[in-house]
Amino acid sequence: MIKDNFALRLYTRVARLGSFSAAARETGLSQSQASRIVADLETELGVRLLSRTTRAVVPTEAGGEFLARIEPIMAALDEAEHSIRESGELRGLLRMSMPTSFGIRDVIPRLASFAERHPHLHIQLQLADRRQDLVRDAVDVAIRLGRLPDSTATAKLIAMIPRVIVASPDYLARHGAPETPDELVRHRIVGGSAAAVPTAWRFERNGEETAIRLEPHFSTDENEGAIAAAVAGFGITSTSGWACRRELEAGALVRLLPEWTLAGIPVHAYFPMGRTTRAAARAAIDHLVATFRQDSSNEPM
Repeated sequence: MIKDNFALRLYTRVARLGSFSAAARETGLSQSQASRIVADLETELGVRLLSRTTRAVVPTEAGGEFLARIEPIMAALDEAEHSIRESGELRGLLRMSMPTSFGIRDVIPRLASFAERHPHLHIQLQLADRRQDLVRDAVDVAIRLGRLPDSTATAKLIAMIPRVIVASPDYLARHGAPETPDELVRHRIVGGSAAAVPTAWRFERNGEETAIRLEPHFSTDENEGAIAAAVAGFGITSTSGWACRRELEAGALVRLLPEWTLAGIPVHAYFPMGRTTRAAARAAIDHLVATFRQDSSNEPM
């Protein structure tokens, strides 16, 4: 009988990361310590779990089957431990992934009270507008804006974000403001992650719909960069009303075409481990859903 849960958790990280050194850094071990622990686990099981070469560390056939079986068990153990805590206090490490703007402007402020209730829970946020391998990176829950890819993972709708078209007063003084969506083609466009989705430039008014195909004159792979570029006067961008709320309130950006409605941006919590999602991940998302509902600032602008 395997007595060391730590060895099992370490094995799952080595297998997912394909690296002893990366898994060792995550757990505060040296590479030699991590290698020895996994080797002892293999000896205890009487089977080789990992194939080690100079280029990569990959699970053997037996190791892959063991990984698929052990990960849900580890999640179930976390769930069982949490369920018997009378205080309901969460412990351990919670990894969350989300777009940069949304994380900085909307999630981090709302997580403060959640973190206060669970002082022994280490919340680790991975902020990036790029998609990542959530299972490989051991992400417990990812927050994604826009349409989700087809997946066997579990998803939960958190909120709908209003979308806006904005530009700086300086840009508008130099180039004028578009009065209709069609006039956008004569303007300089700032492209960012929020402006790259199919609904970014789709407008509706009084039952009339129009979609404008635009090529950016300046682009960036992070929404924060697109907002900064718009503030600097590079051009017009399409983004979420939440992401640029501070700039709109300060007058650094101006909302354009307010009489036209744009499709909102769905925000989903995406649980890569499906039903085996850790209790901490579910609790954090439930907290966010509740705070978004309570916060009147999430109403369409």
